[in-house]
Amino acid sequence: MKIQNPETNIPKTPEMNDRDYINDVLATEKYMTDAYSTAMNEASHQALYQDISSIAKETQDCQRNVLNVMFQKGWYSFEQAQPQKLQQAYQQFSGYKNQLPNGGTMQ
Repeated sequence: MKIQNPETNIPKTPEMNDRDYINDVLATEKYMTDAYSTAMNEASHQALYQDISSIAKETQDCQRNVLNVMFQKGWYSFEQAQPQKLQQAYQQFSGYKNQLPNGGTMQ
């Protein structure tokens, strides 16, 4: 079952419209958050890591805001999770923690 708001109508023309632009912005934000994640993992200097982390958080927040606008306008939808599939995923990933050192608990 899809979770979606009523779609905001936009003109169907060959030119880019608001939906096209915001889709492009969302794709760019997703790309940037992935790139910042890689940069944080590879930062060798703590101050550089902190700077990248701060920028990454701002980018992630921007991505979320864009997604929320798209959802409000009916241009982005979600699939409702089925309880049975959630339970299956929970059981699958719960089994993985036993494979981690210390059974997945922090010490």
